[in-house]
Amino acid sequence: MAAPQPAMMLPRELKHESLVLSTKPTASIHYTFARGSAPQNGRSRLVVFLNGLITDKSTWLPVMAGVVRGNRDTDCPSLLAYDRFSQGLTDDQDPQDQGREPGRGHDVLDVVRDLHQLITQISEIKMETTLERVSLIFVANSIGCVIARLYADIYPESAAGLLLLDSMMANSDFDWWPNPDSSDFDSRELPADVDIELLREQRAKFAAVFAPDVLNKEGLDRRNVAELLPHSDRPQLSGPGGRRPLVTVVEHDPDWFASESLEVYTTALL
Repeated sequence: MAAPQPAMMLPRELKHESLVLSTKPTASIHYTFARGSAPQNGRSRLVVFLNGLITDKSTWLPVMAGVVRGNRDTDCPSLLAYDRFSQGLTDDQDPQDQGREPGRGHDVLDVVRDLHQLITQISEIKMETTLERVSLIFVANSIGCVIARLYADIYPESAAGLLLLDSMMANSDFDWWPNPDSSDFDSRELPADVDIELLREQRAKFAAVFAPDVLNKEGLDRRNVAELLPHSDRPQLSGPGGRRPLVTVVEHDPDWFASESLEVYTTALL
């Protein structure tokens, strides 16, 4: 059965399809792909978009459309975005979740291995090459940045670049604000417009959405992320040819995030 098309006008180059991973033959992954220009110096390029925990690949479609439309007369890499298991247009649950505690069936390492298999098959089926001849550029958001970092570490000499947007702080439990119940808490350090009750309320709201033990729709267990990436500047990554990949980190606008994020994330979780 053909996969449903997103309800928006997109360039004809963007194809929406489903693929069964050979490593998990009882489930399929929905993805969007656009084939790029001919290889350069014997290597093809593939930009892989990795969404966060709550959004799905549809958030990348306007970006992919802009890249395609803006580069029809120039050299353009291939583009790939996908919905992980139980996310977006991928209706199937991760097969390995069966029989396990709900919401604790798979972790980010499992996601990385699935992504590797997806890219391997896309390289062969859609790009008519092998993964060893493909330079990857990851464009990632939120926990997608964790997936990109782990992928580049586990599969060295694969990632030529990483663009990390609003990255999840992997080596934390998201308990960033002062704890009013801590023995060393000093209320005099609070801003003038913040009292203890407001601080407690904000801590509780943020933990209800972002704490690593909070369940999510795709059943991704995040409790071991801080152990997998305990440092912000390590491990050192190796890209194609042994060169270090180019890494760019972009953070959100703090004022916009403060006023909009709670509403966005709370609505998405309902």
